[in-house]
Amino acid sequence: MSEHDPVTTPASRALPTDPTDLTGTGLAAGWVDELVERTLTEDLTGGAPLPSAPDVAVGYDVTSAATVPGTRFGTADLVARADGVVAGLPVAARVFTRLAPGATLTAGAADGDRVRRGDVLLTVRGPVRALLAAERSALNIASRASGIATATRAWVDAVAGTGAVVLDTRKTTPGLRPLEKYAVRCGGGSNKRMGLYDVAMVKDNHVAAAGSVAAAVALVRERAPRVTVQVECDTLDQVGEALDAGGDFLLLDNMTPDQLREAVTMVGDLDVDLEATGGLTLDVAREVADTGIDFLSVGALTHSSPILDLALDLRALDLRTD
Repeated sequence: MSEHDPVTTPASRALPTDPTDLTGTGLAAGWVDELVERTLTEDLTGGAPLPSAPDVAVGYDVTSAATVPGTRFGTADLVARADGVVAGLPVAARVFTRLAPGATLTAGAADGDRVRRGDVLLTVRGPVRALLAAERSALNIASRASGIATATRAWVDAVAGTGAVVLDTRKTTPGLRPLEKYAVRCGGGSNKRMGLYDVAMVKDNHVAAAGSVAAAVALVRERAPRVTVQVECDTLDQVGEALDAGGDFLLLDNMTPDQLREAVTMVGDLDVDLEATGGLTLDVAREVADTGIDFLSVGALTHSSPILDLALDLRALDLRTD
């Protein structure tokens, strides 16, 4: 189902020696660098190209440029202001090194870790102007990703032991889909599909255009024979149609627990996965998972999760300024 496995972070494993390392994240370095550049450009230059020299770039932070000597060095901690699950720390770390290439970074946590209020997630030492100029961009990225990871972990915990997997959807923030889907994995969930290109999903409008579920599935099989075919079903009759048509994966939209159990019975020993979707809430997650379905998809993970409150605390300034 997913091209990525959930990010697992045993408590006993060592913290990364390089907090900017993207190994195991599934995030392309080029995409991350572009995100960092775009985010800093938005904050520092109002859309103008970001200068390559860090001392010039941070000069666009008018407050820090006026109040902090350009040669002042210091140490700052990225701190959790609430309990949760963290994600996006390597990306946030790259925000700091973009403006301060010589900064020293020390990991206090790793993506996928449960953290408590007050925990230090990342420590950065470098030019104070650069640290302050990078602060909001780094926090926006890590707070957004960590909020999604935290919400996902709540769903994963709710269905633990049932065998059901929590999935995301394509309801992501434009331009941030790789980060947000990575954050779902950090929370223990899985990715349903990354876009329109990797899985065929036959929905009501496709059925209307093709004439029937069977016709829609047949057309997909003909034109994209190697692609998994998912079929959205609103009723048990449609479940029967989709099974007869040879669907690989059925989306059971807004069905009651009794209907979900009936769909599970209809599938029997067939190699067909079932997903509950539509209007799910955390309060009913366990009841839905206990019906025997394979997946719960939750669009709210990426479109409605609140951020995890993070902050940057400047805790030490060098007395020297040279």
